[in-house]
Amino acid sequence: MTKSELIERLSYTAGGLNKKEAELVVNTIFDSIGSALAEGDRVEIRGFGSFTIREREARQARNPKSGEVVSIPSKKTPFFKTGKELKLRVNNGNGSA
Repeated sequence: MTKSELIERLSYTAGGLNKKEAELVVNTIFDSIGSALAEGDRVEIRGFGSFTIREREARQARNPKSGEVVSIPSKKTPFFKTGKELKLRVNNGNGSA
């Protein structure tokens, strides 16, 4: 599902929302999650999962084309861990809400 498909479904299922309002809701949610992660906070959506930040250590790697050793600095990456209910829905093949 793409972001535009999500907006489409939200406007369809939430009877009182037009597509512009549904887009605003989706963008607000995504922006809020991104802002919280940028501040180092954890975002948990019960029944769906949680978003956290993981620290990746600096390491040495090899350029496959030249064989040259390159240094990769440490960095932070977003990480998503699925919730129990979402795992059950996926594994049982029950995609309904």
